[in-house]
Amino acid sequence: MLRATDIARTYGDENVLEQLSVTVDAGEVVAVIGPSGVGKTTLLRTLALFDEPEAGTVEFDGTDAWAVDDDERLGLRRRIGMVFQAASLFDASVARNVEYGLRIRRSWRDRVRSELHSLVRSNGTADAVRESLDVVGMADEMAAHAGSLSGGEAQRVSFARALAYDPDVLLLDEPTSDLDPRNTAVIEDAIAEARERGIGVVVATHDMHQAERVADRVAVLLADSITEVAPTDVIFQNPSDDRTKQFISGELVY
Repeated sequence: MLRATDIARTYGDENVLEQLSVTVDAGEVVAVIGPSGVGKTTLLRTLALFDEPEAGTVEFDGTDAWAVDDDERLGLRRRIGMVFQAASLFDASVARNVEYGLRIRRSWRDRVRSELHSLVRSNGTADAVRESLDVVGMADEMAAHAGSLSGGEAQRVSFARALAYDPDVLLLDEPTSDLDPRNTAVIEDAIAEARERGIGVVVATHDMHQAERVADRVAVLLADSITEVAPTDVIFQNPSDDRTKQFISGELVY
């Protein structure tokens, strides 16, 4: 579904990503693990088509995203959801925040009229909004103001907003780094739900235990390049790259 091949990104004279390649298929969770500052967020922004790589290609569903015009690229970008480390919600209700993703993608009217989804307006909100909030345990808070939410609740709403428009790929940047165990568990369950819906998920995290819990494959990002990509059990039990072994064991310190 999403393929990055030999991408490079620099900031000034510093190489942030160099000849980096990674893929995610539909219904697969790929965790990108690595210490802080090695380029995980830069990678996600590149995969999200926010930033053009200086070298390499990013293909979405077989299309080279930077070889097409701006309108077509925008269409591709709108099939990708992203949840950032810090939740950023609008000064509005929970329902209105989640509804926003549908509106900007111009899919609101089509989804409401769709016989397939049989969406029904309820208090000004489509079933898609309620269903995505239900995934993160926030359906009862639809009318609540975003400003009244805790940090964990706000992050759950951010996840629901990205899930509501059924993206093909969902990119998560340290989505639970500041959350307590309960909210972390809810987000991890929501990642599993996204997988069940056939969404490809890339989650960047420095929490290796989380990667073990949620991922089908793990990519290890160290010093601007991916040292190894393999099934999760292989990465944590029998990695082939010495740098990966040292990082997993805690011997390699950044």
